Amino acid sequence: MKHVKAVIFDWAGTVVDYGSRAPMGAFVETFEQFGVPITIDEARGPMGMAKRPHIAALLALPRVARAWTDKYGHAPGEADIDAVYDVFVPKNVAVAASYSAVIPGVAQVASALREDGVRIGTTTGYTREIIDEIVPGAAAQGFSPDSIVCTGDTPQGRPSPYMIYRTLPQLGVWRASETIKVDDTGVGIEEGINAGTWAVGVAVSGNALGLSEAEVKALPADEFAARRARAIDCLKAAGAHYVIDSVADLLPVVYEIDARLARGERP
Repeated sequence: MKHVKAVIFDWAGTVVDYGSRAPMGAFVETFEQFGVPITIDEARGPMGMAKRPHIAALLALPRVARAWTDKYGHAPGEADIDAVYDVFVPKNVAVAASYSAVIPGVAQVASALREDGVRIGTTTGYTREIIDEIVPGAAAQGFSPDSIVCTGDTPQGRPSPYMIYRTLPQLGVWRASETIKVDDTGVGIEEGINAGTWAVGVAVSGNALGLSEAEVKALPADEFAARRARAIDCLKAAGAHYVIDSVADLLPVVYEIDARLARGERP
């Protein structure tokens, strides 16, 4: 690879945890504990954000805010966000390791990129304590990045570019235009766009479909096509330059971006 210097991956739904399912049960369980049930679809809405802002976004949903007010006699505020977050994190930590299965094709693609001299970075909406539960399992399955930047390592999480700005010097790369961000969420794509990188969306293995690999394969063809099309539209609307089904399909896109850089094109 002559021009692409780094690929920065998201974690859940992109390189591990097909369908990005680990946080969902933890969010639903946590809100249930507070007597304000939420649906999995509601929980998925802000995916990719740091977890405290994610909880703030859920509490700001009109239906959830009304339910909270009915239950507690006041609209949810900062102290309530903190209370929910404090219950959520241990639940997410507890399940994280069991959702560390590397998505098919990821280890092979990372290995091929390394052989081409491309550095591998990662950013995540997970905190360090959550990602620490996932990294050993991922490494044992062949995915071990050169850099991991987490929520809490920077002043703001996604869609701000700060995590990428922190990753680039760790990878020894200083032109964002020679970097590709790969993510399964809209805010993760925006993170790349805001940092000045190329952005590749992941439609099928990630949050947009939100299904395990077995569940995806069991979908009737027309339903799969419709859900895939919606996921692609969502990621393109966030600014993705390319959208792929999973990281297994990434290499041709990297070669195409390399050729575009060679022609003097920029993201």
